[in-house]
Amino acid sequence: MIYTGGTIGMIENSETGALESFNFHHLLDNVPELKKLGSSISTLQFDPPIDSSDMDQDKWVELVRIISENYNYFDGFVVLHGTDTMAYTASALSFMLENLDKPVILTGSQLPIGVLRTDGKENLITAIEIAAAKENGKPIVPEVCILFENFLMRGNRTRKINAENFNAFRSQNYPPLARVGIHIKYDTHLVLHNSTNRPLRPHYLMDPNVVVLKIFPGITPQTVNSILNIPNLKGVVMETFGSGNAMTKQWFLNALKAAVERGIVIVNVTQCSGGSVQMGLYETGNKLSETGVISGYDITTEAALTKLMFLFGHNMTPQEVKEHMRAALVGELTLHI
Repeated sequence: MIYTGGTIGMIENSETGALESFNFHHLLDNVPELKKLGSSISTLQFDPPIDSSDMDQDKWVELVRIISENYNYFDGFVVLHGTDTMAYTASALSFMLENLDKPVILTGSQLPIGVLRTDGKENLITAIEIAAAKENGKPIVPEVCILFENFLMRGNRTRKINAENFNAFRSQNYPPLARVGIHIKYDTHLVLHNSTNRPLRPHYLMDPNVVVLKIFPGITPQTVNSILNIPNLKGVVMETFGSGNAMTKQWFLNALKAAVERGIVIVNVTQCSGGSVQMGLYETGNKLSETGVISGYDITTEAALTKLMFLFGHNMTPQEVKEHMRAALVGELTLHI
């Protein structure tokens, strides 16, 4: 169990009333039920614990290193993480842990573990139970997942959709891998398995020269050109309307085309919480395609962004990155022909 920080292990500052990261032992003291699980649990804590708003590529590398160095000693891993950037971390880990065949379950809570009505206890206990679950001697869910409230979801398909509700995460474009109630009901046919039988191959290279460009009515040429001309920029996740549409003003199309010709990879994803980009559905999408923008299909912004970081981190050419962005590497998207 790896504690990075986040609300689940926080306490309230007696002077300011603000939540602050606390020692991991505080969490263990508040969950005596862990002793009844029948699992041998080892713990490790980021020093110091961080708010998930401070999560970045270096922390993802640290997580990958911890998992890799301990991989042969444990049946599964639970990562306790703040909710705000959990979907980014889960997406990044899914690419960085190649040939994964053990569960890596991210969870956290909306209320600190010491609060009477906390959701942290259930999330933590269930995450550990899933990380340890086996069938015929093999892990039931050998994926990077997010467990929150009633659902176990593929990490790179998941987004935070609510800042207050206990059911804070959703996987809109891929069904839950398990539903949590009185029993944990797994949909094993949905689970991704490592079919290569190759050993874990950890990756530590992530290129931060990517950006999200969200299209909105009235966006100006200055805004678009400023973003597309950021020095050393390599990849853009462009959030468009509906099924992948944006304005067809000539200045906008020219700016996109010029960026693509400079080697910048622009991936079209939808602003909607669910659904897929289908660039051939409307003329506006066709015009984007003509500029060299590629479809992200039903990938989330979080997964698209971390996938670009991962691919460019391995010194791939723009054409190679495009080819990989059009393919599902670890179940992060569904292709539509």
